[in-house]
Amino acid sequence: MTSSSSTTDPNPSRPPKFPPHNAPRVWFLTSGNSPIGIALARLLLAHGDYVTAGVLPAEFEKHEDRAAEFRSFLEEVGQQETWRARLRVVALDARIIGQCQSAIAEAVESFGRVDVLFVCTSEAVVGTIEELSQSPRTLTLVRDQFETNFFGPVNVIKAILPAFRAKKQGHIILLTAITGHLGTPGLGVYCASQWAIEGYYDSLAYEIAPFNIKMTIVQPNMEINVLTNKITSAPPLAHYAPDTNPAPLSREILSGLLDKLEGTAEPTMGDQLSSPDIRALYPPLTGPMKAALVAET
Repeated sequence: MTSSSSTTDPNPSRPPKFPPHNAPRVWFLTSGNSPIGIALARLLLAHGDYVTAGVLPAEFEKHEDRAAEFRSFLEEVGQQETWRARLRVVALDARIIGQCQSAIAEAVESFGRVDVLFVCTSEAVVGTIEELSQSPRTLTLVRDQFETNFFGPVNVIKAILPAFRAKKQGHIILLTAITGHLGTPGLGVYCASQWAIEGYYDSLAYEIAPFNIKMTIVQPNMEINVLTNKITSAPPLAHYAPDTNPAPLSREILSGLLDKLEGTAEPTMGDQLSSPDIRALYPPLTGPMKAALVAET
């Protein structure tokens, strides 16, 4: 797909549309039930491509709001016969290498190959470096952050490289953001995981170039991976409260942003992020805001 293929859309909150083509590609999406995964799958199916969508079982089973949008998408697919034949949904916890291997194998078995791997699995831990060093539980959050944002993508890539090398063709696309090259107060561990995976990608790109395998890092202006995926907040320390520490911490930025996006005074992200307990939730974005984030990406 190139920019010249898209049609002009006066509504910038809608992703561009591309006409069907006679050279379909096979895509593998690591987080098919995320907002960007659903939007991209819809776009690709309309374009004539084939899609294997990975879904984290626990996320799909335990978070009804998160699953509702994906179920709606599946109903939409079910109403279009040509789409049904070109979509596969597979269980995928990228932190488990065996699941990565079986998911890739199922995609190859279903469609004969994989042409493009789109890595969009992410979650964010909010908290200063000191706040995340206070207890075994917060230290576990740090390890979990790297298991999801670094080792997860690494596992999927290791699983798909043999297939790409065998056919001497493939394209790996990683979705990160500006946190991949800029430090952000209150998101230090998240930024570290983003820097780590980008360094891994940059190095790997040289190693696999002789096999005609391309790599692309996509850094949208907006933090779509933070704003549309799970956010976990560590208990705050008084030393980092806004009235004693002038640093623009992500806890306050996210609280204010999400309260503003929701346009309501009801308790929302702000209250949960400032709670003394560890809290995890998916940002309660409105439909239009989520669509705008996806379209911008």
